[in-house]
Amino acid sequence: MPPADAAIPRDGYTAEVIRAGLAAGLDAVGVAPAEPMLRARDAIRDRVARGFDAGMQFTFRNPERSTDPARAVRGARSMVVGARWYGSADDPPVPAGHGRFARYARGDHYGALRDALGSVRDRLRADGHLAVAFADDNSLVDREAAHLAGLGWFGKNAQILVRGLGSWVILGAVVTSADLDPSEAPVEDGCGACRRCIDACPTGAIVEPGVVDATRCLSWLAQKPGPFDPRYRDALGDRLYGCDDCQEPCPPARVAVARRQGAPAAASASVDVVALLEGSDEDVLAAMGRAYVADRNPDWVRRNALIVLGNSGVRDRRSLDAARRYEHHANPVLREQARWTLDRLGAPAGCKD
Repeated sequence: MPPADAAIPRDGYTAEVIRAGLAAGLDAVGVAPAEPMLRARDAIRDRVARGFDAGMQFTFRNPERSTDPARAVRGARSMVVGARWYGSADDPPVPAGHGRFARYARGDHYGALRDALGSVRDRLRADGHLAVAFADDNSLVDREAAHLAGLGWFGKNAQILVRGLGSWVILGAVVTSADLDPSEAPVEDGCGACRRCIDACPTGAIVEPGVVDATRCLSWLAQKPGPFDPRYRDALGDRLYGCDDCQEPCPPARVAVARRQGAPAAASASVDVVALLEGSDEDVLAAMGRAYVADRNPDWVRRNALIVLGNSGVRDRRSLDAARRYEHHANPVLREQARWTLDRLGAPAGCKD
């Protein structure tokens, strides 16, 4: 293996690395210096100070680490940042008694992203550089990396809006010792006066442009362990996991879907929540696929399923029996949630109508 930069001309090498990422399946690729991401670090500290983190860990756990690529890879000089599109056509109506999955949670999108980043990593390593790929990893704040790499701008919903792709993207990066030419950045803001995402949020979680209060965000509340905040159970509606409401009305996101004519609706858009409530632990986790479930504890999925069932208005025998199974469950969160669901369905706990 040759030493780093040996016999590798700088002119054109960055373009070769970017082309390798695109050829491997990334939809957009850019390069940023592997320097501390101080703006993101300050933003994390601000959210925590204002109580907007809602107990989230991930990149919030150690902002000094997650905002410094050199903590992840010794001698890091550059970040090759990639985006992969996961958008799909509008979904058909969800049947009553079914719970919806957000689009990012349907299928193994991150598997494809990791494979593509892996190709970039392998190319860099073959050329004698240190390189490590990160995707859905608490070692790196990927949205800030994407912004610095010129992939897009921060929308008012705090998502990265990638040119030509909108916000229907998952992000990852290869941190490397290679001294690559940075992409032109940052990308000019493309939101202007638009506030459709802010107005679409069912709980008012976008408290100011680019700032999300996670204590109100349905996407986080559906993942968070413990009781589901009673104030937002109605708003959860038929969402079993995740929420797309701040992305669906976004003009760049809608344009991206329209340009990809014939994009199919993603598989596994919803699931029968009564079947989940009747299923074993293994059945529940299998239905969730690779989606994050706190501590891999299926009770948090069942909690959401009970809320969806209560919101559905479906009160046939099968639905009521499924809810009543949890009136005396060992988990007090599920006991309380079952009582709420039965009350919502007009069949209070203990009633055998």
